[in-house]
Amino acid sequence: MSDRALTVHPVPSMGAEDVLVTPDGTVWTGTEDGAIWALDPASGSTRRVADTGGRPLGIELLPDGDLVVCDARRGLLRVSPGTGAVEVLVGEVGGEPMRFCNNAAVAADGTVWFSDSSLHHGVDRWKDDFVRHTRTGRLLRRDPDGSVEVVLSRLAFANGVALAADESYVAVAECRGRTVVRLWLTGPRAGERDHLVTDLPGYPDNISRGSDGLIWVTIASPVDGLVERLGTAPMLLRKAVTRIPEALQPKPAQTIRVQAYDDDGRLVHDLDLPRPDRGPGYHMVTGVREHDGRVWLGSLHEPAVAVVDRP
Repeated sequence: MSDRALTVHPVPSMGAEDVLVTPDGTVWTGTEDGAIWALDPASGSTRRVADTGGRPLGIELLPDGDLVVCDARRGLLRVSPGTGAVEVLVGEVGGEPMRFCNNAAVAADGTVWFSDSSLHHGVDRWKDDFVRHTRTGRLLRRDPDGSVEVVLSRLAFANGVALAADESYVAVAECRGRTVVRLWLTGPRAGERDHLVTDLPGYPDNISRGSDGLIWVTIASPVDGLVERLGTAPMLLRKAVTRIPEALQPKPAQTIRVQAYDDDGRLVHDLDLPRPDRGPGYHMVTGVREHDGRVWLGSLHEPAVAVVDRP
């Protein structure tokens, strides 16, 4: 258990799910009301720069300075920080609307790798997909010319996406599978699929490559024994569980945990911070960004981002 102090920066709306730090030090996040916020860490001030009209999740920086936003309801978006203009880059794939655009990583040439968590359930029913274990998540690629391709399918709730520092591989978190899948892009293994890490101590959400070159992984909740058992149960039982009252359904435990791995899948950092009953009222970390020795966190449920010093 880490004794490092967590600093919480409030934002004006609920659900600051992901976090991005741009080279000028500005911290960006999106909230459940559709807003994109810019935070000045020095003053703690926030300004609303755009409204996606949906539910923004993953946020990344494009080479031209615009933001690419994974909107769970609208798809992959381009957002101008200067004007607030919003453009849909990918709203459908193969003629079918995306149901759950989730997270992305951007290559130096502007290629965007992004995840679609489920073919069946949107963000408002994410627990249904999680419990039913549909394995319909996908990893997609949008090239600079606008063409889109599905590069991996049948992922167990595809979530966070990150590129290696040299762009030799792209990694995507399987939240329900508790793994980080890797697709090699260059070198003798180009086109091969393996795992960067398996058997994570909980369910990963967003992932990102830090300024330290490591792949940082959020652990949104520790392993839930009931959820794991349901994964092998008949589908009728899994569907029945998602139809019982919300108060009786499995719930994520309140934790604050992120890990960092090198390119060989070795664990380098494991920040397991004090839980809310023994520390700050912040939990369910779904976004992570290491930047110049500090680790910024986002949360699906909190009206705030947080930051802690890296070990």
